[in-house]
Amino acid sequence: MNKYYKGEPKLLVSVDAVDCIVLGFENKKLQLLVGKRVVEPYSGKLSLYGGFVREDESLKEAANRVLYQCTGINNIYMRQVGAFGETDRDPGDRVISIAYCALINVSDYDHKLLEENDLQWVDINNLPDLYGDHIEMVQIALSQLRKLINKDPLGFNLLPELFTLTQLQNVHEAILGVEIDKRNFRKRIKQIDFIEKTDLIDKVTSKRGAALYRINKEIYAEASL
Repeated sequence: MNKYYKGEPKLLVSVDAVDCIVLGFENKKLQLLVGKRVVEPYSGKLSLYGGFVREDESLKEAANRVLYQCTGINNIYMRQVGAFGETDRDPGDRVISIAYCALINVSDYDHKLLEENDLQWVDINNLPDLYGDHIEMVQIALSQLRKLINKDPLGFNLLPELFTLTQLQNVHEAILGVEIDKRNFRKRIKQIDFIEKTDLIDKVTSKRGAALYRINKEIYAEASL
């Protein structure tokens, strides 16, 4: 390849938002994983967690690697948000960032990594000042999720394998930022064939006891094609 493109300028490509836009759900709030930069420029400033693409990696492989580094979890729901390439976006060098958004179940998260990587969860509705254009990345990712969730109940990726409809509704409300009519929500969800009701009852989060549901991943995969 070098002989064809010899002399052409090379750009650094950062996978900033791979696990940069890592979203979790806890206490009925959508939360974002952030950490302090460990390199200059602006070392110590809060930012999304990211890293550079290695020469032998695809973008998705790099995203999965960086995501695992900060969460300790494999096979996470992840989607590409977009490319960010303003010439002055990084004072350190000309860096093009490919942003990814990931949804994780906080209970699966290796909390030791919070301390090891100096990470913290912050409320998506009360974000601190973040490095560079990372706020813009988060806003675009959230906007995309709000459009997608009307077609795909992807909020289940933020929940345990077994969940109640109330928990699923809480997730949808946290992503959309609005309250949802309970009756209409349940009517819509019960029409989705890959959301299956189990024989199990949740007596921990519900005093009366609420039916537990799960995702039939095979049917969901077919529906997503």
